[in-house]
Amino acid sequence: MAVIVQKYGGTSVGTTGRIRAVADRVVAARQGGHDVVVVVSAMGDSTDDLLAMAHEVTPAPNPRELDMLLTAGERIAMSLLAIALNAAGYPAASYTGSQAGIITDTSHGRARIIDIRPGRIEEALGRGNIVIVAGFQGVSTAYDVTTLGRGGSDTTAVALAAALGAEHCEIYTDVLGVYTADPRSVPDARKLHAVSYEEMLELAASGAKVLQSRSVEYARRYGVKVHVRSSFSDEPGTWITEEDVRMEQAMISGVAVDTSEAKITIEDVPDRPGVAAAIFGGLAAEAVNVDMIVQNVSHGGVTDISFTAPRDDLPRLRAAMDAVLSEVGGVRWSVDDEVAKVSLVGAGMKTRPGVAADMFGALAEEGVNIEMISTSSIRISCVISSADADRAVKAIHAKFGLNTEAEGRTVHTGEVPAIPPPEGP
Repeated sequence: MAVIVQKYGGTSVGTTGRIRAVADRVVAARQGGHDVVVVVSAMGDSTDDLLAMAHEVTPAPNPRELDMLLTAGERIAMSLLAIALNAAGYPAASYTGSQAGIITDTSHGRARIIDIRPGRIEEALGRGNIVIVAGFQGVSTAYDVTTLGRGGSDTTAVALAAALGAEHCEIYTDVLGVYTADPRSVPDARKLHAVSYEEMLELAASGAKVLQSRSVEYARRYGVKVHVRSSFSDEPGTWITEEDVRMEQAMISGVAVDTSEAKITIEDVPDRPGVAAAIFGGLAAEAVNVDMIVQNVSHGGVTDISFTAPRDDLPRLRAAMDAVLSEVGGVRWSVDDEVAKVSLVGAGMKTRPGVAADMFGALAEEGVNIEMISTSSIRISCVISSADADRAVKAIHAKFGLNTEAEGRTVHTGEVPAIPPPEGP
């Protein structure tokens, strides 16, 4: 039988009643003729609760022990789902990340998968079991339990789908699919039928929370078809796959906003070779992820450099900045943590002039000031005040008419989409 991998998020398994509903959906997939591997997140907000308890004990929990604590949530969810399936008469076996053969590097809290050894899963499937795997976790090359960071269960599921040669990977969440904007803030946002890996990677990296960006990277690298859909509905969701030449290319796929970053500015840095390397090399040594970078025009031999980084990285950044400033000779540095990054994404903008002008015009009409700009071939991002984020997204969404089907992908008459039909209910 063909293998499918299903992943259920924390809301989908938030109560024992929801776990029984997930078990019914898994059974339906099994009855549809598939071997099923299920990846689960922790129930509801249990990971946040565990993290809060750790910080009640100490402001700076030991990273190794924190990973050991946080993986408990997924182990509870996987066991309860396996219990529900066995009680329904369908043999099921649950495995932690380490038991499932998920090997990571040694970076606690944000480990990266370096290998999947699925032998134990394949043996369990061969015995007729439904396999349940705890998401978000693995075992390092130093034999320690590790976690993959926020949204890590998505990456677990896609990586297992790649290793098992799965037909596709279903990501079940609390929304119907990928939208042109967050429907909670833009009520007329439209669900997309399909998005390319490239577009989804940009959307995820720009703040769209429906998929972790690393899971999209993994899917693109190994050609895993991903179906994002709701665990509360039988409707088809959004397919993430290679772009199909039989689809008409949408100019814009969506607007995303990220309020998790801060803007850091270093003033009066000497404008000489090697300074940027020293600054960002020092931050890299502290595992600070830098996003957008802007260097102003030099005046009098000095310049200002601004960049964005996750607010979660600020403690490490603060520890590094004084040493960096001392090395390069800057006058001072400051942090603005009340910013947002709003991004417009679409493969069609590669060949269509005027997209940036229209985006900036929409922001200007709303009186939204742009502090930084960054672009790729299919993305335009602006850093603005976080107070303006909601208005900015709505204005850009309306400017490009993303609530109408005209901007969506359609299939030419008479052609058959390459995307497979959804499996199960």
